[in-house]
Amino acid sequence: MEQQPRSQDLEKREDLDNVVSWIPQMPLEGDAQEVRPSSSSATTLAASDLSLETVKEEEEEEEEEKDGEEGKEAKPKVPVPLRPKQGSRATRYLRFNFFTSYRKSFTLIFNANLIAFIVLMVRSKGNPHLPDVGNATSANLMVSILFRQENFINLIYEIFTCAPKSFPLCIRRKLAKVFHYGGFHSGCGVAAVVWYLLYTAVATKDLIVQPSRDAIANTTTSYVLIIMFGIILTGAHPRIRQRFHDYFEAAHRFAGWTALATFWVHTYFAIALIAANTAQTFGTALVRSPSFWCILISTSCSLLSWSRLRRREVHAEVLSDHATRLHFKYQNMQPFYGVKVSNRPLLEWHAFATIPDKNGDGFSVVVSNAGDWTKRTILNPPKTLWVRGYPLHGLLYTSRLFKRIVVVATGSGIGPCLSLMFADVTPRRILWSTPRPRTTYGDGVVDAVLKADPQAVIWDTRAQGRPDMVELTHRLYVESGAEAVFIISNPKLTRRVVYGMETRGIAAYGAIFDS
Repeated sequence: MEQQPRSQDLEKREDLDNVVSWIPQMPLEGDAQEVRPSSSSATTLAASDLSLETVKEEEEEEEEEKDGEEGKEAKPKVPVPLRPKQGSRATRYLRFNFFTSYRKSFTLIFNANLIAFIVLMVRSKGNPHLPDVGNATSANLMVSILFRQENFINLIYEIFTCAPKSFPLCIRRKLAKVFHYGGFHSGCGVAAVVWYLLYTAVATKDLIVQPSRDAIANTTTSYVLIIMFGIILTGAHPRIRQRFHDYFEAAHRFAGWTALATFWVHTYFAIALIAANTAQTFGTALVRSPSFWCILISTSCSLLSWSRLRRREVHAEVLSDHATRLHFKYQNMQPFYGVKVSNRPLLEWHAFATIPDKNGDGFSVVVSNAGDWTKRTILNPPKTLWVRGYPLHGLLYTSRLFKRIVVVATGSGIGPCLSLMFADVTPRRILWSTPRPRTTYGDGVVDAVLKADPQAVIWDTRAQGRPDMVELTHRLYVESGAEAVFIISNPKLTRRVVYGMETRGIAAYGAIFDS
């Protein structure tokens, strides 16, 4: 049972009752499960490199129709009917499920490399020079790593969100897709591996034709790098990464470090070969080599992030047996940033959106039970945690591009949204679906939501059952005159709401595994 309200909170609780009373009541469906995000999808960060799995058009529409039928059985006719979907089922599938922004950016990068590959092969008449192939590999590897460096990503966000609100909405809708930058990371990574396969083949051929000590070392390190790249690419496959995430993270990190160290050894012998074949000194060949500068930048990006590794004191505020709030006091935090925390820095990291303190004396993050690590953190709150890298922008930072928005959250997905509410930059309506909001997340979180939107729709799934999130989101969008919808939830519901909005011509953005 929820605790009785304090006298000073009575008025706020009555406001909450008034807010939810306008929503048509739904029958209680047993003990309906909460739709809560995982520790990664509850944030707006780029903690992992997976795109959303493609979902079939038929499944999306059947889910939506099912929710709609459930709602009709228990509530009166909706005063704001859903817009009809645009196009045919096939065109909707291709546009909104298959050709996602993530895949478009991946395809753009890969096709650009494919064109360069064809041009190189034509100009060299099928016998490319080893340094040219090596330069292409190093350049792609550098760009791939840059799209995982916090300061570079923040710069990209700043560039894309600097457009004024007077710009046409169609342009601002495209700019808000910047959080799909993971497609550039994976596109360049895969292209680098393809280039390096060609490099290894050419190096092997040259070794057979003209063997030498440097050629043997160069070819040997090439095969070691191929193995490391293979481990990284295999583990990064969406299904493998999702099922074995902890193993993926460790393999990705250690294989990446091994590849980076091997690449330096490989670069030494590659430069030695160039110097021997061109009658240059080693130093001259080194300075003139694009591969050297690319690998130097790549290494600097990695070192910069890990040089910021610090152990920070944490004060845990237990909200319930389902959620806790971790407070950090080591620095003030501006809105729209996230941090990575861990108690085993070499093995696993968890990204969370930050909530600035009202008094400017630090920040906090909300952790809900969504996995082994979060469960341990709630049951045994830590006194210290490792923090790495620079605070990172995420999905909700792009909300600054719009004049008015609708914010949708389920469960602990409200945590990232609190940063947006604290910033108070963009007028918004809020829809939050969660079991027993005050009991689970405390008065502080609920009151912050009501302060940001006095008419916020807070749906208690324990008392009211599961809502039709597509319908409620659409209703708020129409009534508020918003320009876009932002949702922070689990992957399945995020896909469904984003799909339900986009197929009706409404701009909608949801955190993906790579955002």
